[in-house]
Amino acid sequence: MPPPRGAAFDRWLQAELARSYDAALAEPVPEALLRLVTEREGRSSRAL
Repeated sequence: MPPPRGAAFDRWLQAELARSYDAALAEPVPEALLRLVTEREGRSSRAL
């Protein structure tokens, strides 16, 4: 069966991505990772 095209493909892809990743995306970001991102953002803004 050939892959779906156009809008039908977009709907299919959206549904498959949601099915695969929604549970992981709903989990909280670990504190250690948040600290790393925050520290990195501070360094980037000072470099400008």
